Amino acid sequence: MKKGHQVTMKEIAKKLGVSVSTISRALKDSPELHPETKRKIVEMAKEMNYQPNLLAQSLRISRTKTLGVIVPEITSHFFASCISGIQDFATKRGYNVMICQSNEFIDQEIANIRTLVASQVDALLISLSRETNHFEHLFDLYNREIPFVLFDRVQEDIPVSKITFNDAGGAYQVTHHMLEQGCRRIAYVSGPEDLYISKKRKEGYLKALDEYGITEEESIIKVTDLTLEGNRKVAKEIAEMKPRPDGVFCMIDPVAVDVLTYWKSIGVKVPEEICLAGFTDNPTAAVVEPPLTTVSQPGYEMGRLAVSHLLDQLEGLASDDPISIVLETTLVPRKSTQKKH
Repeated sequence: MKKGHQVTMKEIAKKLGVSVSTISRALKDSPELHPETKRKIVEMAKEMNYQPNLLAQSLRISRTKTLGVIVPEITSHFFASCISGIQDFATKRGYNVMICQSNEFIDQEIANIRTLVASQVDALLISLSRETNHFEHLFDLYNREIPFVLFDRVQEDIPVSKITFNDAGGAYQVTHHMLEQGCRRIAYVSGPEDLYISKKRKEGYLKALDEYGITEEESIIKVTDLTLEGNRKVAKEIAEMKPRPDGVFCMIDPVAVDVLTYWKSIGVKVPEEICLAGFTDNPTAAVVEPPLTTVSQPGYEMGRLAVSHLLDQLEGLASDDPISIVLETTLVPRKSTQKKH
């Protein structure tokens, strides 16, 4: 152990294979616990030279009643919906909200965390940037016992609560729908491969293909950095393929809109020549021509659940033990996948 390192309850919990809330109750001499359990925990705390974090305790007692929220983009319809849910339900429970955006950069995400922690927010709600492929800053928060919940874009290994969508299920729905429409060579346009949602949506896409006895083709699985330039590059590559795929499923609607716009500029017709679908049900998806088939996600509900669970933990109404809440999605079929049989 490093010199000057302050042992946390999380480290004691890991050593004994119990929850942090059990450690906390034992060190407070809670009558709810079996005496033998309390004895083992107290002995381990002494052995590891645990010292209560008085600063953290005082901050918890004298709360600022303020939460920090970090999202990749405030202007995104989906994240705006999440923020609306967070803000509405935080306000109902007497909390203020400080909102930061990472602009999809990990350095900005780290800076946002530092700023919010320095502002003494009581807890954080975080959705990760597209660049976030290492997680030391999140493990640092965890080890410092600063409460936070991850939502939508999460990291699976950090033992905190996570609110996600059934991304694999939604991707399965939309891919299955395109197969039912007669598509047999469907390309998948993924975001950065480290993103949780990229992995899960690819998983659902492959499951639908497998059920139809269609083998995965690496050459028609494309990756974009989610920029306009990157999306157009992928659209060009797919349009020039010989033979060309007869369907394309894009990980999010903004990518699908950029792909559609590029194809229109070069005369590729949707859905006559190629079907196209997205994910998220961004308002733009309904107004482009043809309107895009997509998958609807209840962003407001995600924000409501994330903040409600975080506040329940803060106020002792829920266990500190991490939970995973998975919300279902809904297929929204539109003209962009209506092939003429």
